[in-house]
Amino acid sequence: MLPFITLAQQAVIRGFVYSKSNGEPVIGCGVIIKNSTKGTLTDANGFFIFNNLDPETYEIEIKSLEFESKTEIITVKKGDFIVKKFYLETGSGLVSDEIEIDGQKINQIESPNVGVQKIDPLVINKMPSIGEPDIAQYLQASPGIVSTGDQGGQLYIRGGLPVQNKVLLDGMIIYNPFHSIGLFSVFDTDVMKQADIYSAGFGSEYGGRTSAIMDISTRDGNKNKFNSKVSASLFGSKANFEGPIIKMSDENKASGSYIISAKTSYLPQSSKLFYTYANKNGLPFGFLDVYAKTSFNTANGSKINIFGFNFDDHVNYTDIAQFNWNALGVGSNFVLVPENMPTIVEGNFAYSSYKINYQGSDERDKKMSGMSGFNTGINFKRFFGSDEIKYGFDIVSSNTEYEIINPTYSKINYSKRSLEVATYVKYRWLEKKKFIVLEPSFRLQYYSSFGEVSPEPRFSMKINPGQFFENKERTGFSKYLASVMNSIRIKGSGGYYSQTLISATSDKDVVNLFYGFINGPEDLPKTYKNKDNETVTVSGAVQRAWHLVGGVEIDLIKNLELQIEGYRKYFNSIPNVNREKIYDDNSAYASQLDVQKKVFIMESGQVTGLDMILKYEYNRLYLWAAYSLTYNQRFLGNTTNGNVFEYAPVFDRRHNVNLLGSYTFGKKRNIELSVRWNYGSGFPFTPTQGYNVKINFNNNFNHDYTTGDGDLGYVPGTYNSQRLPDYHRLDVSVKWMYMITEKMKLETSLGATNIYNRGNIFYYDRMLNSRINQLPIMPNLNLALKF
Repeated sequence: MLPFITLAQQAVIRGFVYSKSNGEPVIGCGVIIKNSTKGTLTDANGFFIFNNLDPETYEIEIKSLEFESKTEIITVKKGDFIVKKFYLETGSGLVSDEIEIDGQKINQIESPNVGVQKIDPLVINKMPSIGEPDIAQYLQASPGIVSTGDQGGQLYIRGGLPVQNKVLLDGMIIYNPFHSIGLFSVFDTDVMKQADIYSAGFGSEYGGRTSAIMDISTRDGNKNKFNSKVSASLFGSKANFEGPIIKMSDENKASGSYIISAKTSYLPQSSKLFYTYANKNGLPFGFLDVYAKTSFNTANGSKINIFGFNFDDHVNYTDIAQFNWNALGVGSNFVLVPENMPTIVEGNFAYSSYKINYQGSDERDKKMSGMSGFNTGINFKRFFGSDEIKYGFDIVSSNTEYEIINPTYSKINYSKRSLEVATYVKYRWLEKKKFIVLEPSFRLQYYSSFGEVSPEPRFSMKINPGQFFENKERTGFSKYLASVMNSIRIKGSGGYYSQTLISATSDKDVVNLFYGFINGPEDLPKTYKNKDNETVTVSGAVQRAWHLVGGVEIDLIKNLELQIEGYRKYFNSIPNVNREKIYDDNSAYASQLDVQKKVFIMESGQVTGLDMILKYEYNRLYLWAAYSLTYNQRFLGNTTNGNVFEYAPVFDRRHNVNLLGSYTFGKKRNIELSVRWNYGSGFPFTPTQGYNVKINFNNNFNHDYTTGDGDLGYVPGTYNSQRLPDYHRLDVSVKWMYMITEKMKLETSLGATNIYNRGNIFYYDRMLNSRINQLPIMPNLNLALKF
């Protein structure tokens, strides 16, 4: 009861910060009480709070990189609970050092920020873009993230499979966030508010996945005026429309808005004109994405959003195979700000579905996978001085369907419902001098459909050595030591994680456009051997993993920051599609090994890595250098000889380098040059040991194999025992902005991916004895009109 008694005796200042031009919350701006050590950052809702204030007069200053600073003097009395709203004017473009340092310093000191990248859409726009800027292109330049190909390649985040990553859009689960051509995602950058990528060691508010979290939120529509943007490129086109439903004004404190986004790819058509050298039949990747959202704000800062989407994707390889998939969903999220309480409440409810179909050249060659369900949750965040506690619960219900026609034309069906219920709590404790920040948390995950409970402790922390020297006079070596310590921050995190979802395809495939899901398969081996050659009993369908992350942040010089993180993930159980199955799993073959009769096989995995980021950002210049060193190990514990087989998975890229530079020219800062160079060492592959004749009975048991023709087959060598050639490419773009009128702006972007036309290998067709490369040079022109 002590925190509540103390709070009642002292004062509270709580508020929100908004953009005056469109009513959108301003995220991450510094809110500082001048002449004190008190400061905080606004959250995703523009919210801030100061607790335990003594009765006196305070000067509150709001500082942001993009907006003009604002100051207000507030006098509080004992027991006051003051609520304020601040509306910021768009900045002049000139950023003072003081604003930049204050905002960044608060975040660097008070937040652990372990294993997380907080991506601003403005930074995505600094990437050389192919068509419109897209987060898919940005993620490929991020440390610890590997893409296996431009066409149908998947993204692997710090050694985790795509199925081990949870993707959230406004709190709704998205099951396939990337299109078949790896340059584009389903998300519209112009609609994004922020994206948080938790690549390892994430906190207890997230669950149901064992590797990573992508939490993407969208902005509200303009609450002041109608805005729109239309654009077109050689790849596709896009249109956005937004405006007020209830116009924001001083007289009417409530407000409402809408935003609609649609984007499509006509690459199958345009590539036949512009990129015939890439594929004579055209590039077969097309999509259509639609997203809509309405937002309503109340006078006290509470709000509710209602949104929906429909994402379509299709690929047509003429006379070979066709793929199409659809994702749709509808949902709502809300923020409640209780009166006279230092608390904020957030919640969501959403329904989404995903379905993918594959049709081969033979009409009987079919596959289908579908997933549908809802997720809901409520989170409470309460503030105690500089400390805060966050707790809540979430529920996920899903149904997976999987159907395939096997090589003998027998139909295999698998359907499974799953219900997950979880509760969590996380506490952030900030030591008085801010020398240590601790975030212990705990999640209790209950897999109702499988009758399993997973207790999941997690922890993160940061040490700020420089805070020892704050507000103390120093001279000589002591002064030098203080400046060095003030530029270093040490951090770490770890935790335990679980999930039941698995991929419907083998993760041994380099590229597989058919990416479906299965909920907790029951046809698993009874035992398997782990990496230490110990026999492990399979207790159920729940997969588990642990993470450990440690790192340091160093301010080398002014505006130049170095971040280093080392990490390890251990996945103690990974169900995988069994390619060695030759017997049915029934009593007739009870004596056969699991590896020869089970549909799924059990593996374990371990990834050890080191990521380094060097970032410089000042005025017109933005520089980013990232290096990743990664060791991925997989251990197959069910083999015919009984031994554990260790191998490197197909996404094991040992070295990965990304260099990004962006510079803005002109008095009006209307020309921007962006350059990105990527280097990656070769992926593992399985060499060909020899060729043989493969007898195809064509489901005809009377087939005379002694006289009939056979197909060409091959004898593989040791799995993934060799490496493909290294990969590298250079992307360049130039953007030019021209004001046609005061309210109309034209943006032109000219650029190319793989500008020196590097022949990067995609895969090798063993039957045709032919090397297949990834995309060649792809020049592009994009025109966008904003009004």
